[in-house]
Amino acid sequence: MASQAQRTPPADWPKVDIPETYRILTAPGAPFEMEEATVQGRSYRVYKNALGTLREVFDQAREWGERDYMVFENERQTYGQHFRAAGRLGRILSERYGVKKGDRVVIAMRNLPEFSLAFWAAASIGAIITPLNGWGSGEELAYGVLDSGAKVVFVDGERLDRLRPHLPGLQTSAVIVTRPGPDGTAGATPLEDLVGTPSGYDDLPDDPPPDPGLQTDDYATILYTSGTTGRPKGALGTHRNIMTNLVSITFNGARAAVRRGEGIPETPEPDPDDPQPATLIPVPLFHVTGINSMMVPAVVGGAKIVLMYKWNPERFLELIERERVTGTTGVPAMVWQVLESPDFDKYDLSSLQGYGYGGAAIAPELTMRFVEQFPWFPVGQGYGATETSSVSVAHSAEDYLLHPDSVGLPVPCVDLKVVDEKGDEVPAGMSGELCIRGPNVVHGYWNNPEQTAAAFPDGWYHTGDVCRIDPDGFVYLLDRKKDMLIRGGENIYCVEVESVLVAHRNVIDAAVVGLPDRVLGEEVGAVVQLKPGTDVGEEELRAYVADHLAPFKVPIHIDIRTEEFPRNASGKTLKPVLREELLAKLGRDKNG
Repeated sequence: MASQAQRTPPADWPKVDIPETYRILTAPGAPFEMEEATVQGRSYRVYKNALGTLREVFDQAREWGERDYMVFENERQTYGQHFRAAGRLGRILSERYGVKKGDRVVIAMRNLPEFSLAFWAAASIGAIITPLNGWGSGEELAYGVLDSGAKVVFVDGERLDRLRPHLPGLQTSAVIVTRPGPDGTAGATPLEDLVGTPSGYDDLPDDPPPDPGLQTDDYATILYTSGTTGRPKGALGTHRNIMTNLVSITFNGARAAVRRGEGIPETPEPDPDDPQPATLIPVPLFHVTGINSMMVPAVVGGAKIVLMYKWNPERFLELIERERVTGTTGVPAMVWQVLESPDFDKYDLSSLQGYGYGGAAIAPELTMRFVEQFPWFPVGQGYGATETSSVSVAHSAEDYLLHPDSVGLPVPCVDLKVVDEKGDEVPAGMSGELCIRGPNVVHGYWNNPEQTAAAFPDGWYHTGDVCRIDPDGFVYLLDRKKDMLIRGGENIYCVEVESVLVAHRNVIDAAVVGLPDRVLGEEVGAVVQLKPGTDVGEEELRAYVADHLAPFKVPIHIDIRTEEFPRNASGKTLKPVLREELLAKLGRDKNG
């Protein structure tokens, strides 16, 4: 089972260089064959064999019939059951609530089967699916509903309870709730009243709504990402964006095989008699990874989807063994917890054929530990963003082991460049901001032309990540230009937390900085300056932030001071100085 070649590539590796590998894989007749397409007046390289729309995926899914579709705790649904219910729900959205192609449908819930049901119902009628961060406060959720102009909102009981004080102002046609909490369904329509309970899905007619006539460049999703102005921005994705990612996520393995001299891997036609693949989704479905790189690809491949309601490394290991999981993913913090779990050796994990990770900085130490504990399949990671519909750069196998501090090489449809502060491209090998262009890049931010113009000039997405690209094309991330930190794969824009802190009646200034954490990557730290003659405690400030923002955005440490922050000549706060001061203070505290 162990693969020594993965740990130490043979002396004659690689047998095919990088340019020739890309030529082979994108040539006419090859699985990643390219053609030119015009999108918003610009010409792009696109995958010739990509599917066109989510409606095509929906229609194909109905053909998987009695295969297992979704496992949640002790609940199971087949493809036939689930997509009958999704089809009926799509008809109800259209006929009862007047949802049309292009209308927005919000989904705000944890990882539940009903998330998928709402997603595919909305997709089947051409609605723009708008998932909201399930960890958000009622205030944050209400903002997403109002900003998107959602016609219908799907929630679970916990999200309904948070939203209930805001319901009168939401201006929606319906709020539909599943699994209501102690406060019941007041203010919402129970989902069961519309499609029945899962035990009755078999009896529903296989009668999906009429095809809405989608085109591949029609809008498909609005995925909110934290905003530098203190409010989240809705990344407006298209069907082409999602279908492009479906192809890109399969490129890593093919590239590694050709580099070894094995040729293009064969893609056999699905056989109902073959063992069913199983995908374990431990990340939130409201994330671009959960939707674009996990749920949608699983449906295309007829895989069984195993949902985790809440992250727990021991439960993760148990589910791999119980459901014979073949593929999964996670952020580095989650992978660390799995590798260091005291239960790691208690479970049979041999069914796994792939376990990718990304979403935050990845230490080479993690890569080496991963290879030691999962030696029977190649290590791999991806780099991307909500704005790039998930993967833009990917890394795996021997290339990864020889360049463990790189995030990899671009997928074939993507162009990269590195620019300086003026936006001018810098010579190869020099550092600057990474910019990405391709059919995977979203069309901008919903209802936000100013931020769109700033982030996507001439169709190039400016990532805010500082990097360099070596002569072979490997991308190395060096720093983040954006005032942002990443906690366990969750983007947290500092200004969002700072805005809440400064709104406190006793605070005159605030600076949020990242504190290193071995498992989560970073934790939220803050320094505040109080107004003269006032006083407030750290716990009161933390509770104040918790009243307005999701728990993962609440600072774990707040340094309270009365003196003004250090600033540069232009008056900007010197955050690196504050961060070092806070780390030094915490170090003294820890050392007693």
